[in-house]
Amino acid sequence: MNNEKMYLITMGDQSVYEVPVILIATSHAEYYATVDEIPFEEALKETLDLFNSDDYEIEDWAKNNMDWFEVEASARCVRNPGRTDFEDGWINGEVEVVESQKA
Repeated sequence: MNNEKMYLITMGDQSVYEVPVILIATSHAEYYATVDEIPFEEALKETLDLFNSDDYEIEDWAKNNMDWFEVEASARCVRNPGRTDFEDGWINGEVEVVESQKA
């Protein structure tokens, strides 16, 4: 498997994020290294072979054994960013200054 492979996930707002598959593989390998009492490197090789043979295995592990917080720092939005980016809007949004309507 190419260690540059990405896991793309489309969120509810149709934004698409990519997560490096090696991050998911590392999670899988860490678990099985402990459970099977084998060196991490051996578990990682087995995981990469498994993930290379069947993309469903990547999805299954990611969805059923990981949480977003575990990948969030490595995730990157690649399409249709969310509906509101407050920081971008604050910096780049159009501005109009109006009188307050309060008496």
